[in-house]
Amino acid sequence: MTDQHWQLGLVQGTGHDDPEAALAAVEAGTREAAAAGADLVLLPELHNGPYFCQTEDPAVFDRAEPVPGPTTRRLGDLAAETGTVLVGSVFEHRAPGLAHNTAVVLDRDGTLAGTYRKMHIPDDPGYYEKFYFTPGDTGFRAVETAVGRLGVLVCWDQWFPEAARLMAMDGAEILLYPTAIGADPDDDGAEQARQLEAWQTVQRGHAVANGLPLAACNRVGHEADPAGGAGIDFWGHSFVCGPQGEWLAALDGESPAVRVVPVDRRRSEAVRRLWPFFRDRRVDAYGDLVKRWRNNDV
Repeated sequence: MTDQHWQLGLVQGTGHDDPEAALAAVEAGTREAAAAGADLVLLPELHNGPYFCQTEDPAVFDRAEPVPGPTTRRLGDLAAETGTVLVGSVFEHRAPGLAHNTAVVLDRDGTLAGTYRKMHIPDDPGYYEKFYFTPGDTGFRAVETAVGRLGVLVCWDQWFPEAARLMAMDGAEILLYPTAIGADPDDDGAEQARQLEAWQTVQRGHAVANGLPLAACNRVGHEADPAGGAGIDFWGHSFVCGPQGEWLAALDGESPAVRVVPVDRRRSEAVRRLWPFFRDRRVDAYGDLVKRWRNNDV
C-alpha cells in the first residue's frame, strides 16, 4: 500500500465440507494474493465450510466458535505471515444458543483489529439464517487498520443503503462485503440474470451515493441442499468498483479465483468535491427513516 493506492486482493472461494480443507484454501489464496502484491485481502462469507443455512439443523451449532478463537488466531497468523490486512468471516459462538455471523478484521501484525456482526439477517428459501444468527449489535462502525478505516458489512447488508451510509459517516474509506449469494437452479436464465444484475447494481449504487470504492467477495459453485432440494448455484462474480460505480475488476462465475486490484485512495476526495452528496443531505427532514413505515394519512 502507498498513500495513493490499496492493492486489494479478492479470494473468491467455494464451499468445503472439511473445515481444514476450507482454511487451507483460504491460506493458499491469501498467500497467492500477497505474492501478487496485495496489502488488503477480502474473503467470502462463512468461508470455513459449506453454506449450512439451506436447512435448519440444531447440530450445525457445533460449528460455531468464539471470537477471538481458533479461526481468528489462524487468520491472524496468516495476516502476520503475509503482511496483509485480512477480512474474514466466522460463525461466532457468543453464548449457549446465541450465535452471530461475524466479520473479523486481522491487522497486518496479526492482531484482531475489529469485528462486525451482521445486522440484517435473511430468512428465505435456502437462506434460513434467522435460525442460526442473532442480529448484530456492534453497530455500523468502521475498523481502523494499518491500511486505513474499513467499512465491513456482510452479504444481506448489501441491499440496505442505510448500512453503507452509516459506515461512510463513520469515516470508512472503502466498503467491503464478504458474501454468499447465488441462484436457485430452478429459476430460468432470465430471472437468474436479473438477480445477479440487481446485486451488482445496488452495491455500485452504494459506492456512488457515498463516494467510496467498494468490493464484494462471493462464494462460487454449486452447493447441494442436505434436505434434497435444488441447492444453490453460488454465482461468484466478485467485483471491485470505484466511487462513481466504475468497474475496476470483475471475476467470473465459474470457479475459485484470486485477483489483486489497485484501488486509488485519492478518488473519493476528488469525486466528493464534484458530487457533494454529504453537503446536500437534508438531515433535518429524514426523521421518519427510523420508523418501520409511514402512516398513509400523514
